[in-house]
Amino acid sequence: MPRIPTEVQVRPGTDADLEALTDLYNHYVRETALTFDTAAFTPDERLPWLRSHPEDGPYRLLVAQEGSTADNATGILGYATSSPYRPKAAYSTSVEVSVYCAPGATGRGIGTLLYKALFEALAGEDIHRAYAGIAQPNEPSARLHDAFGFRHVGTYTEVGRKFGRYWDVSWYEKPLLSRTAPNASPAPSRSPR
Repeated sequence: MPRIPTEVQVRPGTDADLEALTDLYNHYVRETALTFDTAAFTPDERLPWLRSHPEDGPYRLLVAQEGSTADNATGILGYATSSPYRPKAAYSTSVEVSVYCAPGATGRGIGTLLYKALFEALAGEDIHRAYAGIAQPNEPSARLHDAFGFRHVGTYTEVGRKFGRYWDVSWYEKPLLSRTAPNASPAPSRSPR
């Protein structure tokens, strides 16, 4: 496992991070197939995404920042999120997680640091499973998820098209400790089947 730098702090993402987080994500949009978004975002377009991850609850946004600076957005090395897995009520105890590192910060243990903090933050939440979709090939991400106890549960072949070719996505699952009993019922769902 890579060395985790001690000069890096992990904290909840804030509105002040919006531009830096948008720039970081747009790198992956423009340069890689690791996200299936195909058009770069403006900060205004990403604001609803940022605000859908409050400081508490099951849907988090954690940011890794180098050192301590007056401007929180300076020195952002990466971020991790937990987001709704699916919108229907019965899925409420499942989250989809992801981690993105700044291009110059890969291989430094930033992803490990972010996931460690994310899973610690989620420990008190009513979350039963975490899922991660990994566009293939991506051996570093597969290793990171393996290290955190995820197991490969299947692969969708040629599920997305980007850069003129089709890409596979492997899905990984991690059991988490849920606060409620398995027979607890979620709030009634209003969405059609």
